[in-house]
Amino acid sequence: LEPSALRPLSASLLSPPTMMRRAASALPRSVGVAPQRMPGALRTSFTQIEECTPRLNRSELYVPGTQSKIIPKTAKSAADIVVMDLEDSVSANEKDTARKNVIQALKEVDFGNKTVAVRINGLYSHHLYRDVVDIIEQGGERCDMFVIPMVGNEKDVYMVDSLTTQVEQAVGRKKKIGFGLIIEMAMGMQNVHSIAAASKRNESLHFGVADYAASTKSRTTNIGGPNPSYGVLTDVDGDKPRDFFWGDVWHYAIARIVVAARANGLRPVDGPFGDISDIEGYKAQARRAAVLGCEGKWAIHPSQVGAANEVFSPSEAEVKKATRILEAMAQAEKDGLGAVSLDGKLIDIASIKQARAIVDKAKAIS
Repeated sequence: LEPSALRPLSASLLSPPTMMRRAASALPRSVGVAPQRMPGALRTSFTQIEECTPRLNRSELYVPGTQSKIIPKTAKSAADIVVMDLEDSVSANEKDTARKNVIQALKEVDFGNKTVAVRINGLYSHHLYRDVVDIIEQGGERCDMFVIPMVGNEKDVYMVDSLTTQVEQAVGRKKKIGFGLIIEMAMGMQNVHSIAAASKRNESLHFGVADYAASTKSRTTNIGGPNPSYGVLTDVDGDKPRDFFWGDVWHYAIARIVVAARANGLRPVDGPFGDISDIEGYKAQARRAAVLGCEGKWAIHPSQVGAANEVFSPSEAEVKKATRILEAMAQAEKDGLGAVSLDGKLIDIASIKQARAIVDKAKAIS
């Protein structure tokens, strides 16, 4: 720190706690500093996490940019986020047509209060620069996010950030476009933490399970879902039949993405589930993602939107319990207690953050 960054403090006049508070308040904003601990404040690191732009992100409905007649229907769906796709679902000879359709939709379709995103082409493609330039120059202010595929390291994010910034400044765009980053390569998973911290535009990390499976040479051809070969066999016990229990082959990948996202104030989002006829299978995958900390899940078909919203919405019972926890801890604070018992279970300061997240999400949904 430069000497001028700290206010002069007189040790003879100020107590040590006061000195610490005064010094912390004078630090530059770029330095991670814990706020003064107030009654009821949550325990946290001295380094503060800056949360990304808050958005409801239970379901992300993907629609090919070539489907100009279907795009308006997605605007009327129950999806929290609509993602118009210019990448995987669009063939090479239709890229220009898809881009024009997306630009037209951004200008003409009423998406209401939904978040509207565009999955642009990856850095491996010469179509990327044209996607970024044309959407910003011609699409107005309606695009909220770019979803960037095949992110391998922080340099990839930096490149798209630089280009996006230049075009935004050139046209005088008022609303800053956020980034959703798809982790779908072994390289991206290796560098996921630096990727998550690479730009102030970053909002979400997504698990691209199909390309990730190909990148790691996983022995599967499914898009998401369990693998019958991935499990454990119980030990031999005489002549008794041995049980085989399926495991979650994607557990590590999802958990790693969740940690990287949350450590950088981003939303972790589970990717696609390919069997659109198996809604119960979709829900099962969504529930495991929710338990691990994901905010939502992709929907590659409109039939999956309702399932995603259901799984990633707190139930009435959960909201009621969370509200009771907040009330109980508020009373505990008045009584000078750090922990109390509610329904025979211990709750303490850590319970507040969990409960508050549930209540806040319920409010956002309503």
